[in-house]
Amino acid sequence: MRTINQRPDDATAWAAFEARDRSLDGEVIGAVTTTGIYCKPSCPARRPKREHVVFYATPDEARAAGFRACLRCRPDEVGRDSVAVTKAVALIEAAEEAPSLAELAAAVGYAPHHFQRLFTRSVGISPAAYARGIRAQRAERHLASNERVTDAIYDSGYSSPSGFYSDAKERFGMTPSAWRNGGAGETIRWTTFDSPLGRMLIASTSKGICRLTFNDNEDSLRRLFPKAEIVEDSDGLRQVVEGCLAAIERPAAAPDIPIDVAGTAFQEKVWQELRKIPLGETRSYAQIAAAIGQAGAVRAVGTANGSNHVSVLIPCHRVIRSDGSLGGYGGGLPNKRKLLEAEGISVPQPALDL
Repeated sequence: MRTINQRPDDATAWAAFEARDRSLDGEVIGAVTTTGIYCKPSCPARRPKREHVVFYATPDEARAAGFRACLRCRPDEVGRDSVAVTKAVALIEAAEEAPSLAELAAAVGYAPHHFQRLFTRSVGISPAAYARGIRAQRAERHLASNERVTDAIYDSGYSSPSGFYSDAKERFGMTPSAWRNGGAGETIRWTTFDSPLGRMLIASTSKGICRLTFNDNEDSLRRLFPKAEIVEDSDGLRQVVEGCLAAIERPAAAPDIPIDVAGTAFQEKVWQELRKIPLGETRSYAQIAAAIGQAGAVRAVGTANGSNHVSVLIPCHRVIRSDGSLGGYGGGLPNKRKLLEAEGISVPQPALDL
C-alpha cells in the first residue's frame, strides 16, 4: 500500500535540482551540508555532489536545521510571492465586484505591473481573467437556483447580459445562444443509481458524461437547462452506469468512459492533470500546481478541484493536502476515503482530516 507523502521523494527532488526545474520551486528545498546554504530547484549555482544534499519541504524547516538562504536564488522569496498570490486569489473570490489590479497589488504590497506578471506566471491567467472565472462559477450556482436567467446573471455580479454570454461558452461548454434560450437545442440524458458512495446522478450529452454528482436530481438539470431536451434514460445509460460503478468499486478494471466537460483554461489544465494521476497514487494541491507550471497557484488549484462536476472519472479525490490530511471533497470525506482505499492507498485516520 502506498502512503500519502508530504513532499516529493528524494529521487524526484534531486532530479528537479539537476534539471533546474522551476515547476518544483516552492515545493521542495535542497540544503547543502558542506556550505550550510539552502536553495530552490531552479537555482543557477553549480550543483554539489548528491551525498552533500538533504531535502526539506519548506525554507522554515531548512532554517530550523541550521541552514541559511542562498543569495543567488533567494528561495525565501518564492514563499513571499506564493503568499501574495494566495492572498490575491482570496480577495478576488470574496469580493462581490472584482477588485482592480491596482487594488490587488496594493493589498499584497507589490507594484501593479510586477504583480500582474507574478500572478499570471503563478496562476496561468491574469487577475482579471481569474475574476471572470469566479464570476462565471457564481453564475452557474445562481442558474441552478433561479428560474429567470436574467436574475442569475445580475445576481452573479455581471453588469449586463452581454458579459455573461461572452463568458458562457468557455465556462459552461455550451454556446451563448443555447444559454440564452435555456439550453434549447441541447439533449441531456440522465439517470440516478445507487453506489457504495450513496445515490448518484449521471448525465450525458452525445459526446460523453457531463455530470456525475452526489445527492443530485433532475430538478437541478431542469433549472440549469429549462429549454433543453432532458430525458430520463436508465436503459440507455446502463453501460456507463456500470462503468462508473466499476470505477468506484474495482478501479483497476474500470473501462475508459468518455466525458464532456469545459471550463476556463486554468480549470481544464487542472482537470487534465488530475486525469494523469496514476491509479493508486495521490498528489498534493501544491504538486498539481507545480505540474501545470503554476507553483504559486495552490489555492486556485483547490478552487478548480471544487468546480469538477464529473466526480470519480476526473479523480479529484486523489488530491490531498501537503501535510498528508485528506482536505475537502464534495462527496464528503468518508467517500473520499472509500475511493482512495479502493485504489490501495493508505489514508489518515478521521481525526487528521482537519
